Amino acid sequence: MNYDSIKISHQVCHPLYSASNALLRAYKPLLDKLGLTYPQYLIMMVLWEQDGINIKKISSETFFDSGTITPLIEKIAKKGLIKVEVSKQDRRNKIINLAAKGKSLKEKALEVPKEMMCLMKLSEVELKALKKLTKSLLTGLVQI
Repeated sequence: MNYDSIKISHQVCHPLYSASNALLRAYKPLLDKLGLTYPQYLIMMVLWEQDGINIKKISSETFFDSGTITPLIEKIAKKGLIKVEVSKQDRRNKIINLAAKGKSLKEKALEVPKEMMCLMKLSEVELKALKKLTKSLLTGLVQI
């Protein structure tokens, strides 16, 4: 019997898992300066790109389910970065808008990608290829 397929050195998941953990550890001190956790940072990036959207749109952009996103939204709102409003069209729907404090945080956040690029030590071409491959992997796994 050949056990090569279960050797840790042959696994794709292990370096992905380890790289993901290392990446989050590298983000932490940068995001601490902003007063955000990584999941909160993802939500803020979505809102900096498109303000005044519903929770469902934020969820689809971040891949957070409703059980994960609701407490994150509440914590960000308590920090005064966003305002949560009930939609006038559908009372069950909540619209998330950036507060002035959340809008001003966008300027400070511009340093995060720059600093991460220095830490990752990958070229722009390598990063684009990595992103493309991980998105393909994610797409395949989400369909399971």
